[in-house]
Amino acid sequence: MSEKVFPSAKPAATAVPPAVNGGAPVNMNGTTANGGTTKSHLYNPTSRPPYRPQPYHRRHLPRRNYCCCCCFWTILIILILALLVAIAGSVFYVLYRPNRPSFTLASLRIHRLNLTTTADSSSSHLSTLFNLTISSKNPNSHLSFSYDPFVVSCVSSNSDVFIGNGTLPAFVSNSKNETTFKGVVVTTSIDLDAETVNNLRPDLKKKNGILLKVQMDTKVTVKMGGLKSKKVGIRVSCDGVKGVLPKGKSPSLANVSGAKCKVDLRIKIWRWTF
Repeated sequence: MSEKVFPSAKPAATAVPPAVNGGAPVNMNGTTANGGTTKSHLYNPTSRPPYRPQPYHRRHLPRRNYCCCCCFWTILIILILALLVAIAGSVFYVLYRPNRPSFTLASLRIHRLNLTTTADSSSSHLSTLFNLTISSKNPNSHLSFSYDPFVVSCVSSNSDVFIGNGTLPAFVSNSKNETTFKGVVVTTSIDLDAETVNNLRPDLKKKNGILLKVQMDTKVTVKMGGLKSKKVGIRVSCDGVKGVLPKGKSPSLANVSGAKCKVDLRIKIWRWTF
């Protein structure tokens, strides 16, 4: 008959794990021998938080980069437009080759140029009467000039003393056209002060004659096809005219061979200026 074995009343001694990292020994239930606790280093899959997908956010460019892109494209478009305008202006100039109008003082007759002074030299009087022939030429093939009435004045070149004025009627100078005005009257009858008389009298006594300058002022509009400029001022100055005092009732003919007429004009049509 076999012998029965009964368990001992005392529980079996529990094995004490070794100390962790040189510390107190740790029991299986996570307590140390001196009563402290320690964290388990075993991986527990149930302790990992569940995965939750994040909502999709659309990526936006920084505001600074957006502004830089806008500035870049704006500047690029402006440069391209400026280049196209420059090319169009160059082609326009080559095709039409615009030129300023020219003026010529064909003749100047002096009917009267009298300077009288009272015996006591208290007052002086100037009386003049000139007759001019003026020509205007348009050298352009595709441009026309529309002039307002001119104001014509005559002064002495050396002393710049006013000698007389007159008018020239308004006219239109079409392409490749030349317009001539005869019998343009320039006259005056004014009193002069002592200083003006002292400046003018030496010019009248010169044997070679008095040097005169004729000026014409008005406003002009330029037309070219469907384009039209604004009305701008124009001044024509004819310098180098040598006048001789008339003898008796016969007028004297001034020497205009050395006269040069300068046109002071600045017109802008679209992007083109001349």
